[in-house]
Amino acid sequence: MSEEEEEEVTETETEEKNLSIFLCLGMAVLLVLTQVIAVLLAAPFAASGIKAFQDPESMWNTVYFIILIIGFTALILLVLKFGGDKLVQFIMLAAVAVTMYYVMAVLLPYGYVPIVITIALTVLLYIYPEWYILDATGLVIGGGAAAIFGISLDILPVILLMILLAIYDAISVYKTKHMVSLAESIVDMRLPILFVLPRKRNFSIVKNSDMGEAFFMGLGDAIIPSMLVVSAFVNYTSAAPALGAALGTLAGYAVLSRIAGRGKPHAGLPFLNSGAIIGFVIGLALLV
Repeated sequence: MSEEEEEEVTETETEEKNLSIFLCLGMAVLLVLTQVIAVLLAAPFAASGIKAFQDPESMWNTVYFIILIIGFTALILLVLKFGGDKLVQFIMLAAVAVTMYYVMAVLLPYGYVPIVITIALTVLLYIYPEWYILDATGLVIGGGAAAIFGISLDILPVILLMILLAIYDAISVYKTKHMVSLAESIVDMRLPILFVLPRKRNFSIVKNSDMGEAFFMGLGDAIIPSMLVVSAFVNYTSAAPALGAALGTLAGYAVLSRIAGRGKPHAGLPFLNSGAIIGFVIGLALLV
């Protein structure tokens, strides 16, 4: 290899490394924004009586949540197996629309405004689900979901749920691999339950660009640790536990981004949840 070719290879590797760093930082920003939105929505949701569970301290809430997630995932995979892609798409869009409506009803409680905005965004997602539209609506949905479940679960149920979901995520990605199959199907459907950052300026999901040209993160990876941030925020007068959970999530994400190779799926919750829980405990210790 000539000296010029070696320089070109080195330059390409440097550009690829810089791009990877930029994408990781961009995804970290989306993660932080999800947590900020969730915290901002917590008080309005609580004042409006919007809760997933009426008894936040009940540990049974964790059991119900796990059963719901596993059951819903199994149902979606079963429908996909029999070619029900369109049905799954409409089910997911319906769930997205409901979450968006709750958020809009709190932010813009003026007559039919929440319904109109929800319908408009849902139609836009269906006819033109470009990556930046998925990211924008994903922030609303992720922040809203994290806020609803965060105010509906006390600290111990949230932590238990995070531990169980981290284990489930690891098994479903590395062992059974059914979560990988589900994620691939969701990407093809262009639904706002994942964050997307392009590796190239001309990348377009709508135009069926190569999916290897984008960086993906499931919305659940942002929602689950954010639930602990919200729960800590509403259950403690000091911001230390919530801030610790938020910073811990970023620390877990930093570790995850170091080992996550391009094109190879990794379970995010074992790292993100562990970081959030450790950060929360440190923040709680500082508070005490």
